[in-house]
Amino acid sequence: MNSIEMNAAELSAAGLLHSEDGVKISRYAIFIPYDERGVCRPVTIHANAVVEAFTVIHGGSVIGGGATVETQVIVGKPEFGYAVGHSYAGSGATTTIGEGSVVRSGAVIYAAVDIGAEVLVGHHTLLRSAVKVGANSQLGHNLTVERATWIGREVRCSPGSHITSSTRVEDRVFLGAGVRTINDKTLTWRHPYRTPELLPPRFEEGARVGTGCVVLGGVTVGRDALVGASSLVTRDIPPGVVAYGHPARVVGQVTQ
Repeated sequence: MNSIEMNAAELSAAGLLHSEDGVKISRYAIFIPYDERGVCRPVTIHANAVVEAFTVIHGGSVIGGGATVETQVIVGKPEFGYAVGHSYAGSGATTTIGEGSVVRSGAVIYAAVDIGAEVLVGHHTLLRSAVKVGANSQLGHNLTVERATWIGREVRCSPGSHITSSTRVEDRVFLGAGVRTINDKTLTWRHPYRTPELLPPRFEEGARVGTGCVVLGGVTVGRDALVGASSLVTRDIPPGVVAYGHPARVVGQVTQ
């Protein structure tokens, strides 16, 4: 069933496209209303939103007023197959792109992602299932955000970074380019007798992490802390301090 592809006119004729005034949808946009389990979901596009050519929109997608989805973007893709201790059945879900948000060309957004208002998603960025992004955040290009990660408001995630599954990134956090996060200290994937015990890192409100840092599983970077570029963060960083090094150590206090 998931192979059924429609253009906007066909989707509307089937009663599966709910669009408001001022919406612009390219005739080359593709809609796939059925998921891998054969469940059909409508697509909703609010006033003045734009959907460009060769974009693929899956059933259950909701595009907010004034939002722009650029060419060759995938929205609402169901998760299918095995990944780290769990098999996904290809179920669709409501996937939301908030009012005034912009999704740049080549981005891939999986099902159950919730993007707030006025968010920018960069070129070729990947958001896996159930990721949440707060309003006015900016996600740079070539960024990977794994499943169930929570990103707050006014967050900046710079290009080329990897945010591991279930990470919590609170409001006003700044992550530099090429930041790597880890949630599995044992590197378990297809172990026959045990499932992975994942322990993601946490970035508290206002924390700043420099370019090229590696942050290990279970580590908390405290509120308003500053971690210098290329640091290896192996333990918690207290609120309001400056830290850097291999491993990162506290070297002072953040001054306003």
